[in-house]
Amino acid sequence: MDKLSIVGFIVAVLAIYVGFSLDGGGIGALFELPAFIIVFGGTLGAVMLQSSHQQFFHAMSLLKWIIYPPEYDVDEGIASITSWAEKARESGYLALEDVALEQKDGYLVKALNSLVDGIDVEKFRIALDLDLDLYREHNLRSANVFESMGGYSPTIGILGAVLGLIHAMGNLNDPGLLGQGIATAFVATIYGVGFANLLYIPIANKIRGIIHQQTMYREMIAEGLVAIANAENPNSIANKLSAFRLEE
Repeated sequence: MDKLSIVGFIVAVLAIYVGFSLDGGGIGALFELPAFIIVFGGTLGAVMLQSSHQQFFHAMSLLKWIIYPPEYDVDEGIASITSWAEKARESGYLALEDVALEQKDGYLVKALNSLVDGIDVEKFRIALDLDLDLYREHNLRSANVFESMGGYSPTIGILGAVLGLIHAMGNLNDPGLLGQGIATAFVATIYGVGFANLLYIPIANKIRGIIHQQTMYREMIAEGLVAIANAENPNSIANKLSAFRLEE
């Protein structure tokens, strides 16, 4: 569990609440259902309009990474690749067939199976790089969905503010309705800016960081497997891959 994400969100919300309270404001003033529907619903609809069905739902599936990000242990990965290199050196590539069956990462399973099949080394590297590039691009597009929400949200907030003022101007003779319209106008602006800068943009950047970590780990795997395909010494492979520790 990524506790930093939870703590960061709580700190941001508390800072706004405490600052607003110290200035004499009541927290209840920040809750306006009409403003929330306008800003959240409008932003969601806009990003659904620009995204494909597959990309939108894939982006939503990545939300779990904010709390439960995938974990990659570089030291463990280097140790595994080194042991595979030793096994391949002693018993040949076919000895890695059982190793492939034990893996859960689809990228690693495909790579090991290609190695077992005796694919040409150059073609093997090209295939690994292609798979990695496509995977990274697919996930980065999903991160862009949240970045787009961060771009739309403030504008939709302004739209909500204008709608609230229109409602207020139409009820100048009714102080109750006038006040409600003005409240909706200002709170919609707060929602638009707040959602963008406290949720959508941080989520997009967090997912990008995780994708970068994934990419570096898989690049290490690819480099190690290509070295195995070139029949390099296991100790040399471990020394080469140790450079990836700097990217953790």
